[in-house]
Amino acid sequence: MNQDNRIGEVVESSSLQFTVQCYDLYKSPNIGTLVKCGTDPQLFGIVYDVSNKSMDPARRPVPRGRDENKEEGVYLSNPQLNRLLITEVNCILVGYKSTEGILQSPVSLPPRIHSFVIECSEEELREFSSTLDFLPLLLESPILNSIDDVISSFLIKSSKSHDDKSRFLIYAGKELAFNLSGQLIRLNNLLKRISK
Repeated sequence: MNQDNRIGEVVESSSLQFTVQCYDLYKSPNIGTLVKCGTDPQLFGIVYDVSNKSMDPARRPVPRGRDENKEEGVYLSNPQLNRLLITEVNCILVGYKSTEGILQSPVSLPPRIHSFVIECSEEELREFSSTLDFLPLLLESPILNSIDDVISSFLIKSSKSHDDKSRFLIYAGKELAFNLSGQLIRLNNLLKRISK
């Protein structure tokens, strides 16, 4: 296992999504990033939300920088903050790896708590995005409000992993058109986002 891309561990999971607590404060993947977790089977998720907060939900952070000139000074003067604050990442499950290869379909069991979560390599992203069968899972997701931002971010990142970026984006546009045939305004907005 490549530990260089390990971002944290699963701290909460369901058959639709999972939450990752990052090992390092403020060091998380961006929205739209493909990640993997678990080993039997290996599951794939796409980051849809990142949050920074207190480790203890009952204790909200308070201002500490009145006498500091720079924000970094707050953390230098209060080194305990790196242990009291956390960065969490929420991911939607989009597939898993089986003996037949990568399957982009709903997952029957959630990831195990404390499963290591790793940001996928460019090669893994290219392999995963060679088909976009998971798009209906995202487009119809009941848990996400800003799903179109997540989809466009994922498609833009994926296009950079393919040799022919334009060809991939044309393919992605066709898949979006097929899945959003009755939602022309939404389709148009997504196509504008991925064509920039």
